[in-house]
Amino acid sequence: MLVVCGVTAVLSPVGPGVATPSAVAGTPGEVRIFAMSNRPDLVSGGDVRVGIAPAPGLRRPALRVELNGRDVSRRFAVRPGGRFEAYLTGLRVGRNVVTATAPGYAGRLVVTNHPQGGPVFSGPQTRHYRCQDGARDARCNQPATYRFLYRSTDPTKPGLQPYDPQRPPSDVATTTTDQGVRVPFVVRREDGVADRDRYTIITLWRPGRPWRWFAPQSQFNHKVLVTHGGGCGASYTPADPPLEDYSGTIPEGFPGVTPSYVTALSRGFTVVSTALANTGHNCNVALNAESVMMAKERVVERYGTIRYTIGTGCSGGSIAQHTVANAYPGIYQGLITTCSYPDTLSAGAQFADYHLLRLYFEDPSRWAPGVVWTPTQLAAVEGHLSHLNAVVADEGLFKSALDPEHDCSGTVAPKAGDPSTRYDSKTNPRGVRCSVLDLVVNQLGRRPRAVWTPQEQAAGRGFGGIPFANEGVVYGLDALRRGLITPAQLVDLNVKVGGLDVDSQPTPERIDGDPASVAAAYRTGLVNEANHLDEVAIINHGGPDPGLAHDYAHAFWTEDRLMRAQGHTDNRVTWFGVTPLIGDPRWANEALVAMDRWLAAVERDRSSRPLARKVVLDRPADVRDRCSNVPGVLEVPDGDDAGPDADCVLPDTLQTRLSTPREVAGGTRLNDVLSCRLVPLTREAVDVGPLPLTDAQVATLREVFADGVCDWSRRGVGQQPAQTWLGYSDTAGRVVYGGRNLPGVEPLQGDGLLGPSFRSMLRR
Repeated sequence: MLVVCGVTAVLSPVGPGVATPSAVAGTPGEVRIFAMSNRPDLVSGGDVRVGIAPAPGLRRPALRVELNGRDVSRRFAVRPGGRFEAYLTGLRVGRNVVTATAPGYAGRLVVTNHPQGGPVFSGPQTRHYRCQDGARDARCNQPATYRFLYRSTDPTKPGLQPYDPQRPPSDVATTTTDQGVRVPFVVRREDGVADRDRYTIITLWRPGRPWRWFAPQSQFNHKVLVTHGGGCGASYTPADPPLEDYSGTIPEGFPGVTPSYVTALSRGFTVVSTALANTGHNCNVALNAESVMMAKERVVERYGTIRYTIGTGCSGGSIAQHTVANAYPGIYQGLITTCSYPDTLSAGAQFADYHLLRLYFEDPSRWAPGVVWTPTQLAAVEGHLSHLNAVVADEGLFKSALDPEHDCSGTVAPKAGDPSTRYDSKTNPRGVRCSVLDLVVNQLGRRPRAVWTPQEQAAGRGFGGIPFANEGVVYGLDALRRGLITPAQLVDLNVKVGGLDVDSQPTPERIDGDPASVAAAYRTGLVNEANHLDEVAIINHGGPDPGLAHDYAHAFWTEDRLMRAQGHTDNRVTWFGVTPLIGDPRWANEALVAMDRWLAAVERDRSSRPLARKVVLDRPADVRDRCSNVPGVLEVPDGDDAGPDADCVLPDTLQTRLSTPREVAGGTRLNDVLSCRLVPLTREAVDVGPLPLTDAQVATLREVFADGVCDWSRRGVGQQPAQTWLGYSDTAGRVVYGGRNLPGVEPLQGDGLLGPSFRSMLRR
């Protein structure tokens, strides 16, 4: 008996009249059945691609295969490549049994099918959800639609144009794929709904010619590019999947810039995008991963097997890639990140600090007599060049993400007592909360009853847990040490900065966080500690930040966490350029081509080395760190290759690595402590500047920090590596807050999702 993915697969030879497998003399080989299009416990949509491994002495024509007792033997055949496979439909929701028998042989596989509308592993879905027009049911299901597009030879027609196979236009461009196949640049776009939201699949297509799941058209190179959007938000209605690079900041058709998804199509890739993998629409790592997994399953079942998958995206698109790759290994093999963040919550703690500091800094009436703050001093406490960064981060990112009364899509104006309308702390506490913390409630858990606010009591439930704290944070400590602020300023700021409650409203007390939710933030991968990224190839490119809350420092956070987790960063390449945020508009395409070459080299490596070593050793020699020559900003090595785009080591300067309020308070450069460990405040800990603190000032700080100040030398409260492949419901569909580990994966299961060189990722 073999436990496979939470179900039992019995793979045993059985002879006529033999009571038990152990009674068989001269045991022949096993009949092994495997789900190709996904793990057998995570199948969705009522269909699955199934293979049967050869067994010594077994004659395939004698094999009888049944699905839930129904004979499906005739669906199996030896497909191109020699695999004995079938595409099985008509699976019922829940448990399905595939059996294969022949004289002397038997095999059995349990497949758990989940609804097309989800969920699969993300846990119970939010009840108050508004489906799109045309939805057939409450899970937003709707038949997929298909249309053709083409690329024109006319430079005045950028992007992809509508294509009518009955009346083909005369200006259709041609393209040659990376496999050397030359075809008209015509694509088929599939738009459908899965997991209660929209997905898109686009691939080069020759209208009028057959395409079978086991015999794709020759221009398909069996590679997938997944595109992402930006931001961080909560939504309760379907949205359009993003395709453009840089989170849409450079729209399709921008002169001189070809979107990387179009380049991917031209090379033979299939392009996949899901609305739920767009963090601006859905800032939830489990749903990000689930939606991409479901879309890739459809690719395997309808288009063909996948060799490897590359992600690409800016800002929130980098968050989705980093966190999904770390928490759900195997979904991506390569990441192209820009405008980079390692995750949502560690940047969120930085922006929460900005928000609180703004409430104090921008209200001089709160300043004590004789305390006056200059713009330079504000920036010194915030760890930045100017206060503008805090303003942009707060207004553009933090407020909308954490405000439960924010006007998020899928909600309408609050109506007292109506839980289907938007939350209002005064008139409708039972309404839909638009805070991201409530969107990820399955991951973070609910706040314990002991700390419920009147609104939570009225709603009859705890809201999403608060996963960060500022207790013990002595804001401005390093600025005091450097003589940039005075002791009076330090004391006044820390006395009055306060905290936020569960409704993101200011409180005089510091944020103490919910300890269980803090720990869950790490466990679930909402904080990316980079402990499972060693088997992934990464290219990160970016540029200086003019004050748009995308400091290149965030890319260094990932770099440092990788170094701590694996002792090197050789699986990550860093490019720095002069274009703000993105480095260079050309780099999205250059990185795609470079990543493709990198993964192809790994794919060709059939040595016995671990995949993590292959990723490092097989990186092409010319795929390496580089930066544009910016005099006075970047150091370019001497030699013949010095100049624009020359390779270099990024200097640790303010132009590339700015600080944060918690770093200025004494925190580490990794910025991954959501809630610090406390130690008693001593005079030596705070009396660090050229101007000494008075006894009265020290006494005041001891009152503020009665429970202690941060001990940044220790790991934070609940800080731990992410667990992989967590599910957020039990076998009965009830929520499991914080997640449970899904069982491991047997070899061959889900092997249609990635090529042989990468399959170890599925068993991580």
